[in-house]
Amino acid sequence: MSRTIVVTGGAGFIGSAVCRFLINETADRVVVVDKLTYAANLSSLMPVSNSDRYDFVKADIADRSAMDKVFDLYQPDAVMHLAAESHVDRSITSSGDFIHTNIVGTFTLLEAARAYWSKAATDKRDAFRFLHVSTDEVYGSLGAEGLFLEDTPYDPSSPYSASKAASDHLALAWHRTYGLPVVVSNCSNNYGPYHFPEKLIPLMILNGLDGRELPVYGDGQNIRDWLYVDDHARALELIVRKGRLGETYNVGGRNERTNLHVVERICDTLDSLVPRYQPRRNLIKFVTDRPGHDQRYAIDATKLETELGWRAQENFETGIEKTIQWYLDNASWWQPLREKVYSGQRLGLIETKESA
Repeated sequence: MSRTIVVTGGAGFIGSAVCRFLINETADRVVVVDKLTYAANLSSLMPVSNSDRYDFVKADIADRSAMDKVFDLYQPDAVMHLAAESHVDRSITSSGDFIHTNIVGTFTLLEAARAYWSKAATDKRDAFRFLHVSTDEVYGSLGAEGLFLEDTPYDPSSPYSASKAASDHLALAWHRTYGLPVVVSNCSNNYGPYHFPEKLIPLMILNGLDGRELPVYGDGQNIRDWLYVDDHARALELIVRKGRLGETYNVGGRNERTNLHVVERICDTLDSLVPRYQPRRNLIKFVTDRPGHDQRYAIDATKLETELGWRAQENFETGIEKTIQWYLDNASWWQPLREKVYSGQRLGLIETKESA
């Protein structure tokens, strides 16, 4: 049976992957709600924008009247809430944007969803789902051993992760207090096609293509668990359809790599595909570390795998090959962003009186 699903942040990196999956692999109708901030890109939705099951609404999730109109007009069966400010470096210097979107915006959306749901017919009410999509960064930093579990205590380190932790608590509180049918997911680091160029992997790919410096924070030994974005999209569709209400599901790729390993792998792959006069590893430069940089993230996705039957289809080696090839084949997507939105400059540095 087809559903109508509102996808907030649908013009973003993960959101657009979710929309492409829903249009291409299900019979669902997709209503994208996006404010179209700097990191949003309607070009990421071009592959599905001509579908008669696709609609787009430009709106801020913190605008209650706009959200009420979306619910009234489209009468959705589910909300997949991905709209968020998400770049840690930007949160260090522009934390107010993160509080507005991630906390106030989530609160506003939850209240609009609750008003709609509470008035819905019984069958519609019983079937409705609100999936709140979050990050493993809410758990803080792991030591050398262990994995993040769904019941790992929250310990956020950055304004970004703190704002997402707050929004997670709001979503679950709206379930416990009001009965709103909420499910929460927390994912590891995503990568893949259509990734905004300020993030580590696309930045290294594009700088490597240009022969520019490849800045690696600290000693490059910070570890992340990498998840291919299309695997994440499949997981989210499964969670919103089958996930147990009031539960959290961790989504991870089981692909731990140091940041330095990731950059070196990108260098070697680019050298193979687009040779240049010297190895791209020579472009690596270690730079001052990010303030509050968590040492290690790693997700235990056992609950998602055993309860819902999800498995990642890509490992890091296959996923990074596909990602690099996509950037080589789609300069028309990323070149305007590099030229007009983000050219590769360092973000997130805290100015002191001495440096100001």
